[in-house]
Amino acid sequence: MVVVDDDIALPDLPQPRGVAGTLFVHKIAGALAEQGADLDAVEAAARGVIARVASIGMSLDTCTVPGSPKENRIGAGKAELGLGIHGEPGVEQVDFTSAKVAMDTVVAKLQSGTDPNTGSANNVALINNLGATTPLEMSVLTHALAQSGLASHVIGPAPMMTSLDMHGFSVSVLAASDDELAALAVPVNLAAWPGMQPMQPVAITPLPDGLTPIEPIPSANATTRRTIESVADLLISAESALNALDAKSGDGDTGSTLATAAHALKSRLDRLPLADLTQLFPALGNELSQTMGGSSGVILAIYFNAAGDACANGAPVPRALIEGLDRVSQVGGAQVGDRTMVDALHPALAALPNGIAAAAAAARQGADSTAAIHRAKAGRAAYVPEENLKGHNDPGAEAVALLFEGLAREMES
Repeated sequence: MVVVDDDIALPDLPQPRGVAGTLFVHKIAGALAEQGADLDAVEAAARGVIARVASIGMSLDTCTVPGSPKENRIGAGKAELGLGIHGEPGVEQVDFTSAKVAMDTVVAKLQSGTDPNTGSANNVALINNLGATTPLEMSVLTHALAQSGLASHVIGPAPMMTSLDMHGFSVSVLAASDDELAALAVPVNLAAWPGMQPMQPVAITPLPDGLTPIEPIPSANATTRRTIESVADLLISAESALNALDAKSGDGDTGSTLATAAHALKSRLDRLPLADLTQLFPALGNELSQTMGGSSGVILAIYFNAAGDACANGAPVPRALIEGLDRVSQVGGAQVGDRTMVDALHPALAALPNGIAAAAAAARQGADSTAAIHRAKAGRAAYVPEENLKGHNDPGAEAVALLFEGLAREMES
């Protein structure tokens, strides 16, 4: 019999707990036994692993033990460090701010709780889902682990030693010998075992010729720069309000999507052709397609590229913007009355030859009209029940109205 004691959360215990590091022992001892090693050799290998493995976990919640009431000891905004796999209390509760900070905390504990003089270059990390952590969350945590430089190899992320429905993770680390590394790499016919992979940089391959975006030649124009900065600042300030409005008809991220693009656009101003609209419009489309994400980035890329083509063919700006919108409608199918940004943008552009104030008034009227459109015919709102849409402006149309109103205020001042 061998006893695993890899939990470093409570170092003063006379017998530390065995947690997910036990899996290192099972895998290595099992590989040796499968290869025909005798019991003494398997036992010696198991004891050698036990002496060099350390584990610690962190969770946002305790587990639900069948037949017992749920213990809600972890408060909002907190995470508990060092819980046992049966929900036993950990060593402390810490502020939870991000996955990276959580992983950095765990890695620091592992580094301080292991012997640095092992002489092994093979640090294997096992990243374990404690039961209720989503695949997306585990992927973010694994990325943070990779950035920490703790390990040369990784097992997981996967639910390997779970704690029922605990919303947390654990990391176990083993300074493995070459023989142990080989034993961990031996394939095993077990669906739950994710196998071991080396930690290595992601391979980056340049785009084929013709697909790499052509960088525009930068040029300065103080008025254009000020206008773009004003629009960007307006969208950034409206982030929360637009998110709240989008939560009625979508997934609540319209404001964040626009704000992210606005921040990126401001950071790129020195590299944009601000003095040449025929080049600026396509450059804006390229920037938004890369920073905005989702369908919005694609739609605006089509819009600005079409507007740029119209400008290059001699169309004045108001006409070029209308041609950009026409192209978007051709590709996406959205028309006035479908409860999209088109409901505000079309009347605004139609009124633009009469001045920015007239365009702002038309955009506001168009945006407000969407609150009475209870059945969307395009966009994500088309999949939302009518009851959710009643009395609420479409967030895309509202963003257009806010943009034109902001421009009108700036030009009046």
